[in-house]
Amino acid sequence: MSGFSTVEMAVAVSAAGGLGSLACAQLTLDQADEAIGAFRVAAAGPLNLNFFCHVPAAPNPAAMAAWHAALRPYYLEFGLDPDAPPPTANRIPFDETFCALVEQRRPEVVSFHFGLPPQELLARVKGAGAKVLSSATTVAEAVWLEAHGADAVIAMGYEAGGHRGSFLTSDMTAQPGTFALVPQVADAVSIPVIAAGGIADGRGVAAAMILGASAAQLGTAYLFCPEAKLSAPHRAALAAAADDNTQITNLFTGRPARGVINRIMREAGPLSPLAPAFPTAGGPLLPLKTRAEADGSGDFSSLWSGQAARLSPHLPAGELTRKLAADALALL
Repeated sequence: MSGFSTVEMAVAVSAAGGLGSLACAQLTLDQADEAIGAFRVAAAGPLNLNFFCHVPAAPNPAAMAAWHAALRPYYLEFGLDPDAPPPTANRIPFDETFCALVEQRRPEVVSFHFGLPPQELLARVKGAGAKVLSSATTVAEAVWLEAHGADAVIAMGYEAGGHRGSFLTSDMTAQPGTFALVPQVADAVSIPVIAAGGIADGRGVAAAMILGASAAQLGTAYLFCPEAKLSAPHRAALAAAADDNTQITNLFTGRPARGVINRIMREAGPLSPLAPAFPTAGGPLLPLKTRAEADGSGDFSSLWSGQAARLSPHLPAGELTRKLAADALALL
């Protein structure tokens, strides 16, 4: 949800009884602090701050040049200068400055993607009173997270939209689906399990609970909410989403993530060995994305979506949260 969720969404979810969450991976320290302050003013419920905790990629000019060269025909097609230095794409991992913000603002929950931060930072997060969550895409990752201090694990199936939470494996061919993963994780760890991936309505929430989850985490369903910050091409792609028109791709950031298939995924991927390491691959694509979106096209945009988008109710965030809970409870 990084880049798509908003304070307004978090507040509405919180008011409806869900866990209000703020995605911080693309926010500066000041932006994150401002968002936390706005949430605290408008909501009384607990707050989750979500961070990426990847190791920043070392500069690799040769890889970047090869990737830029592979995109050259598209630059020429759109009348862009293929020799201009490409923009820089970045995602800030959880670090000392964000840890200090957590200590100051004291969110009730802090969640991580791509594993956990260094132990000294994790100890400070827990010392600030936060419960710690992180994503696992395999049983081995779930067991690792419990052993290294997570208070709950998010079992993220292959169906999930956006970036895979993988950190012990890069093999996408062996990733289990949500309803194969959840019960095996529940059997393997003693901490609570949160199901994620391919869950878009109350039926999915209830099924996750029956399989051993203590809660469900939804992303794509909330992209349909008016509170979501989405481009027009992304909204159009979600509106036309089906069960078989998303793929895992590394083109947009350098890490595998699921999105609606578009032109660049068909022609250059979806998984390309030329895509530089996360998060640098997105820089050379940015001019193409900007130009295409100006023409109403998502051909070069990261159209993140899970496999169950078609099942999502199209409701404001608060109404969606209440409906998911009510429908699941009725089935259970």
